[in-house]
Amino acid sequence: MNQKVRVARLSILSNTFLIVMKFIVGFISGSVSILSEAIHSMMDLLAAVIAFFSVRVSDNPPDKKHPYGHGKFENLSGVIEALLILVAAGWIIFEAIRKFRGNEPVESIGLGSLVMFISAGVNILVSRRLYKVARQTDSVALEADALHLKTDVYTSLGVGTGLLLIWITNVHILDPIIAILVALMIIKEAYELLSRAFSPLLDSSWSKNELSELIHHLNSMGVKYHDLKTRKAGSYRFVDFHLEMPPDVPLEKVHQYCDEIEDKLQKEIPYLRITIHAEPDTSLNN
Repeated sequence: MNQKVRVARLSILSNTFLIVMKFIVGFISGSVSILSEAIHSMMDLLAAVIAFFSVRVSDNPPDKKHPYGHGKFENLSGVIEALLILVAAGWIIFEAIRKFRGNEPVESIGLGSLVMFISAGVNILVSRRLYKVARQTDSVALEADALHLKTDVYTSLGVGTGLLLIWITNVHILDPIIAILVALMIIKEAYELLSRAFSPLLDSSWSKNELSELIHHLNSMGVKYHDLKTRKAGSYRFVDFHLEMPPDVPLEKVHQYCDEIEDKLQKEIPYLRITIHAEPDTSLNN
């Protein structure tokens, strides 16, 4: 079991524990913000399951049906997770508005606050681990899962603080107000994730900084090229370009030069797949 799969499994276990705890305390207290947090954690669990299976599939080697590999499974996972976050935010707002109309008091405030702070602590630890592995492996699926838990940290802290304020002020309308503020924060995070995960599904080029780094490496090696194209799928980056060579260079030498370019670029840029089309440099004939 590789590192990405192990940390994705950890997220599933932690979310399952938190869901059970939040639902029990939410029903006892009657707090819409705690129940909203439980719903949010259910989305986190579903996202964690999706991330778990996507990272297992994405690292599979290319096959006949997927000759370019399975990296885009991670991007698809990221898009689904972002949409789930948006659904969770919408549900929280719906429940908060219903709470406004009902104006029901919150019970067991101390227990509710304790559960929220425990939830925040657990998710801080797990999300940090997810982010660390996501950066090491350039995994958009794990990044999306970490974002789920990061928003859960914010929301849990917000709800816990709100419950303490209710206990101090006895103003129970703070419960749905805090839930709505939490939902708006979640929507912002989800939009940013959706933008990052969806772009590679359309075979968009690398970012400006990534392209500049690639061009810098090619120029430093003295490579003469044109028709440079880039795209990304999950953790994997793809590059292809036309290599211009003197017409009189033997094919064996051309092949050797292409191998040297590939080796040097792959040492500088992780998870890189390169396709080089060599052709004669016609400008040398002029």
